[in-house]
Order: sequence, then structure tokens, then C-alpha cells
Amino acid sequence: MLLVQSERNTLLASLTAVVGVVERRHTLPILSNLLLEKKGSKLTLLATDLELQVSTQLDVQAGEDFAITIAARKLFDIVRALPDSAKVKLDSKDSQVVVSAGKSRFTLQTLPAVDFPRVETGAGLGEAISLPQKTLKRLLQLVQFAMASQDIRYYLNGMLLVLDGKQLRVVATDGHRLSYAETQLETEAEAREVIIPRKTVVELSKLLGDVDDPVELRIGTNQVTITLPGTELVTKVVDGKFPDYQRVIPTNQPRHLKANRQSVMQALQRAAILSNEKFRGVRLVMSENTLGIVCNNNEQEEAADEIEVSYNGDPLDVGFNVTYLLDGLGAVNTDEITLSLGDANSSMLLTSEGEAGFKYVVMPMRI
Repeated sequence: MLLVQSERNTLLASLTAVVGVVERRHTLPILSNLLLEKKGSKLTLLATDLELQVSTQLDVQAGEDFAITIAARKLFDIVRALPDSAKVKLDSKDSQVVVSAGKSRFTLQTLPAVDFPRVETGAGLGEAISLPQKTLKRLLQLVQFAMASQDIRYYLNGMLLVLDGKQLRVVATDGHRLSYAETQLETEAEAREVIIPRKTVVELSKLLGDVDDPVELRIGTNQVTITLPGTELVTKVVDGKFPDYQRVIPTNQPRHLKANRQSVMQALQRAAILSNEKFRGVRLVMSENTLGIVCNNNEQEEAADEIEVSYNGDPLDVGFNVTYLLDGLGAVNTDEITLSLGDANSSMLLTSEGEAGFKYVVMPMRI
């Protein structure tokens, strides 16, 4: 029986949207599968790892309704390997699905759709807020690199999402640096605060486009639903208390250094070649209108660079993790950045007039 007939690129786009959710190793074999469910002319593709669920729809020719599950990665790899112009057919045969295109045929096993688990949706969700996809995508780009990965403090392995009146804030920290970004909403929303898991942030970043099309968020007590045209993402939230980010962000720093972002990045990249591979330390040596950048390693090697900046504060010599500095500079899109500092033992604040609402804090390190 013919299940689906689709253009290769159309089917591949839908598979790409959901396949990232599927874990390569799982205790439940069916979680390695994708649910394909056809109702009328709509085919829904759904994947879940029990914490995160992504579903997307595409239009197909009308025929018999069905629901099956099929190995997600295998189907994705097969469709991706086909020529761009291919027309893909999925036929059912006993407990198998035959994927064919031209003279290529692939026979895959299936598992019953009734056994496929779904994340329950709708419990305690707040009112919907809407914003352009490119706005939310930019917010995620400005903070997601600062999320922790596999930290024992599980609440750091994600991103804080704060709704406060007409303001939407996102914050991420791994305990050594913190990134903060905010944007204004068109309508006021009920105050909400949740931690979204790291995997959800990564998958959402892939789904969002640099377009004005809307994305809709509904934030509940223990889950968030995010709706894009044709695609829905449902995620559980991390249960935990996020650090007080407002206390971490320094205010009234006495020293301010203004510089060209590219010049600072390039000098750091050059110096980092000879940094200690484990600690990645770099010294920033500031004097009048000059920024010196120095890296050493265990082999007694040293890299030193110097660039012109705008700085008229007291001389300062302070150490930081060079990777953290490059991450923050790489997230910003503007020409000029400002580094605000206290003394050699206080955190540095990176801001840019062209990225209103963005703040990046890096703790110093002893070198």
C-alpha cells in the first residue's frame, strides 16, 4: 500500500526539523523511531526523547490514513543521500516500509504506532506571546554559548527565560561567565520564569529562521510550547533555582575600554596559539589608549600583541579565559565594543551600543 509520495527536498526539510531530537542510544527502542501519522492530506512527523517533542506537518496527496513508526536516523540518511530531484515513495509491506526513489529501494522495519510515547501538552500553559522568529533567534545566539554542558548543577545546563511585562529576557551561565539579552514585546504578558533545557535551546535555534514570520510561545509551570508555521516544539522545563543574574552583572565599573571588535578578536586569536591548552589564560594589560595581550604556556613560550584602543583609566593587568572572551566577541555583530572593569579581581562586563540589551560577564582568573 502506498503511504506517502513526496519531493525529496520537501521530505528532507521536515525530517531535518525533527531528527535532532532523536537520541542515538536509548533504553526504549521506539524512541529511536519517528512517528509518521497521516490524516487527510496532512502528514505529521513527530519525534521525542520524553523531555522534548518536535512535530512538523507537510501536505501530501490524499489517500488512506495511517500511523507507523520508522527508524528516524536511517530514514533521514536515506532521503539525504538521494538526488535533489528525486521523488520519494513510502510503501507499507507487512511490518516493513519500503522507501523507493527511481531505481533505489530500501526496506526498513517498523514498530507499532500505538506504542509511541507522546509528551502531554496543555497543562497550566500561560497566554501566548508572539514575536518575530529572527528576534528570538538573535536572542538565543547572544546567550546559548554560555550554557553549561553536563554540569552537576543541572539548572545551569539550560537557559533562563523570563517574561516580565513587555520585556522578554534570556540568560545563560556556566558559573564562569554569564550572557544576558533582552527584547521588548508588543503586548504585555503575565510574569513567568522558566529554565529551558540545553537540548531544547539548540534544536529551537535550528528551527528558527532569519525572517519576520511569527513564533509563538506559551509558558507553563512545567512545560513550554513553541509554535512556528507548520512546526510545534513541546519541552519540559528544568526544575531548579537559577542564579540571581542581576547580582552577577556588575554596575558602576570605573574603567571603560572602547575598541574595534575585529581588532581585539584577531589579536586574541593570534595570542591564543601559545596559550596553555588546559587553562587557556590570557592577560589583558591596559595602559593609556593601549591594550596589550599576552599568553604563556608550559613550554616557556609567549605570545604578545598590542592594539590601539580608547582607554584613559589607571593601568590594569588582569587575566581571563581567552575562549570565553572570543565567545562573547563572536556573538556580537557590531564594530565597536566596550569592556568595563573594576580591578584585577573583579568581573569584566562586555557591552556594545549596537546590541542594545546584551551584557556579557566574564570572571577573572589568576595567571
